[in-house]
Amino acid sequence: MAETATARRSRITPEREAELYAAVLDLLREVGYDALTMDAVAARTKSSKATLYRQWGSKAELVVRAMRHSKPGNIADIDTGSLRGDFLALLAREDDCVMEQNSALMRALAMAVHSNPDLLKAFRELLIEPEIVEMRKVLQRAVDRGEIRPDNPAMDYVLHMVIGGFAARTFIDDLPPTQEFLRKYFEAVVFPALGV
Repeated sequence: MAETATARRSRITPEREAELYAAVLDLLREVGYDALTMDAVAARTKSSKATLYRQWGSKAELVVRAMRHSKPGNIADIDTGSLRGDFLALLAREDDCVMEQNSALMRALAMAVHSNPDLLKAFRELLIEPEIVEMRKVLQRAVDRGEIRPDNPAMDYVLHMVIGGFAARTFIDDLPPTQEFLRKYFEAVVFPALGV
């Protein structure tokens, strides 16, 4: 799927692609996934619906690629020399305003993912699975440095913990996630679970 999508998108410049992705995310925030249409994206971006389908194949793939594009980079690209430093650097990549926007998008998509098999498939293939691979690289570096035991059972649940802390902040406290909250969460939950 990734090779096909890359081949399909080859005619769009990186600048135009970024512009399209930003428009998709803006529309998602405004109307939600179910009400978002390729017609609306085409109108907002002054492109044809045929072009959108030719480049991305489906609304689900376009939406998930837009979310992936908005991420500030790969987790594994951060290497401060310590696991604690890597996670804190990860948290520092997005300010509180961006985190609040991303939290709203995730809440909106959480419902749609469970009722739309195409979106769920794209979400897993293009967002979740690459994050799992990246997280494993970060954790393996920590194992190689002797920071965490290779048999630590919490390693299989780090991404669950991170997403859980991010998502649960709004549901439990009726507040958006913030850098301060997530730093405290990592100190109280993630680091102790990993033994760092």
